[in-house]
Amino acid sequence: MKLSIIIVNFNVRYFLEQCLTSVLKATTHIDAEIFVVDNDSKDDSVEMVSNLFPEVKIIANKKNVGFSKANNQAIAIAKGEYILLLNPDTVVEEDSFEKCIDFMDKHPKAGGLGVKMIDGNGIFLPESKRGLPTPSVSFYKIFGLSSLFPTSKTFSKYHLGYLNNNEINEIEILSGAYMWMRKSVLDEVGYLDENFFMYGEDIDLSYRIIKAGYQNFYFPETKIIHYKGESTKKGSINYVFVFYNAMIIFSKKHFAQKAKAFSFFINIAIYLRAFIAIIIRFINLIKLPIIDILIMSFILGVLNFLKPFIGFPNRIEITNEYGLLNVLTVFISFLIGLTLTKSFAQTVSISKTLLGLTIGSVILFSLNTIFPDHSSFSNKFLITILIGVFCLIPTSRFLLNYFNKLKIKKSNRKILLINGTINFIEKIGNQLKAKHPDIQILTIKSNNIYNKHDEQFYIAKQYQLPDIAEIYFANEVIFSSKDVSYKDIIAVMDITKNKYIDYKISVNDSYIIGSRYVEKIIEK
Repeated sequence: MKLSIIIVNFNVRYFLEQCLTSVLKATTHIDAEIFVVDNDSKDDSVEMVSNLFPEVKIIANKKNVGFSKANNQAIAIAKGEYILLLNPDTVVEEDSFEKCIDFMDKHPKAGGLGVKMIDGNGIFLPESKRGLPTPSVSFYKIFGLSSLFPTSKTFSKYHLGYLNNNEINEIEILSGAYMWMRKSVLDEVGYLDENFFMYGEDIDLSYRIIKAGYQNFYFPETKIIHYKGESTKKGSINYVFVFYNAMIIFSKKHFAQKAKAFSFFINIAIYLRAFIAIIIRFINLIKLPIIDILIMSFILGVLNFLKPFIGFPNRIEITNEYGLLNVLTVFISFLIGLTLTKSFAQTVSISKTLLGLTIGSVILFSLNTIFPDHSSFSNKFLITILIGVFCLIPTSRFLLNYFNKLKIKKSNRKILLINGTINFIEKIGNQLKAKHPDIQILTIKSNNIYNKHDEQFYIAKQYQLPDIAEIYFANEVIFSSKDVSYKDIIAVMDITKNKYIDYKISVNDSYIIGSRYVEKIIEK
């Protein structure tokens, strides 16, 4: 037997169904066996696999034995020349396994292989290729130097940021989401270390493969979707403790001489990063109001400085009885307006921001009339303030969006692309129209063959989908996995790489699945 695929599942029934559907397509021409090891899921995962995928071998544990032990259960009885550890929240291309087998067959010293992974928005996942987390490399990652210098050969070794994402390269550490290995090498170096509770077991096994004299490779000639990548967990305090404790276990095991000092610094870093995680979470809640206050302070300061040059009849005197109140009135007016229009959300609407500033302007003019004439702002002063906030506050949102610190909502109108056959598009379209009457649906043909009759229904061919998504500012794309190959779906996502587009895939025409989205398709 050529390949044994092992999937450990815990309460992700719908992702598992999608994963298995793609895996079966990818094993059509391969002598392969598929294991699902279920860690006592409370959904109907086991029943689903048994009913829909009778060819899959199920190991149903009566308790959650953890990732390492669950994989080891299947590895011990696997018969394949190659072993693939695969996460259930992944989707593979139809020829993924054939390409991996071809590469490994041609490289007998290759012990392991990882592939290019993208998330649910088509964004490259940096954990696709990693370096060995030596004490120095770990130090650079923990204290943020790897983020400050993402392409440095010195500081970016953890995610190998200096290597091209689209070129084959020898690497050190494979990702447990897609970990391809020779069974003979596993029999030689041992299976996953069950001392790792979560995280770190893939690092440990990858390193043991290298120490045994074999090579690990990053192989971007095939790509997979990995919905729940590492990036989604970094804000979690629990992630900080679990991840860095795994690094301590790894250090004690492989760098014994340096482990004591390393553990000391790691423990400091754990609590430092946990504290930082709390601070960052708090800052994310208040960053927009703080930025707006700083902008308004800047505007008031500049106007106060320029007063003698532009002829304003008054200026802000903090020391007099109304000076501080004048400043607070400006802050409060615009903060109230922006709060009322929900302009401090994680996904920002520029139109709502402008509406909030308009409401704030009305409040400011109203409150300004309460002050005595000698202490109130002149109309010229107020109008200049308004010009400043209307220019600088929206500009700050665009800058934050550019540096990926928030998302700007591009349009209140939802524009959806559906890629499939006429029957699929009509069924999904009618269902969505019933729920969202204002939605605009654009239809994309499931292949690149176009005739005059297609013009009555489709607006574009399959290969034009990325361009159509960009031109029309699409919010969402739904693919029919029965009509469009997973390879084409992943290619479109990889080309587009758009954080504003939610990509969703139908599974056996029963469900539509996205990163955090599952909806049943209603039969009509």
